Amino acid sequence: VAPESGGQDMTILLELFVSFFLVAFVSFGGASAVIPELYRIAVTEHSWMDARTFTELFAIAQAAPGPNVLIVTLIGQHVEGWQGALLATLGMCLPMSLLVGLLFKHWDKLQHWRGRAAIQLGVAPLAVGLVLASGTLIARSAAPGVNGIGLLVLTVVLNLRTKLHPLWLILLGGVLGLSGLV
Repeated sequence: VAPESGGQDMTILLELFVSFFLVAFVSFGGASAVIPELYRIAVTEHSWMDARTFTELFAIAQAAPGPNVLIVTLIGQHVEGWQGALLATLGMCLPMSLLVGLLFKHWDKLQHWRGRAAIQLGVAPLAVGLVLASGTLIARSAAPGVNGIGLLVLTVVLNLRTKLHPLWLILLGGVLGLSGLV
């Protein structure tokens, strides 16, 4: 999607910032946990890109060193260049940075509040569920086929039953992808 001219740019930049600002409030587990919502915003709601482009940007964000929030930066860059990258990233990072900073400042004072234990117990399963939903969405978008599903099952089994370092599994996936088997 090429940037529009004139006032349209500001509208799209504002949409980028606000969209990711709102998503940030449910991003327990990081940006990977809200991939379905990012997909809904970028592909379904605003049509900033197609499903394949989204999946490719996700793959780049996962392959690159650094935090998972890179997907947001790449979406913003795809939509509106460096300004989009900056505003999308700021929108995603700013709310939780402020909230967590304020919360940690007062967290010890809340040690006897019953809600504290509920928050601590509830956030972990919420994050796991969001990450699982993200993985499902990306798998559907990538259309892995029988070989891809086989690789997924093999990876899960090896990860659960051996102490094999995950980098070897990533290398295996890369080799199979380069060879055209997946």
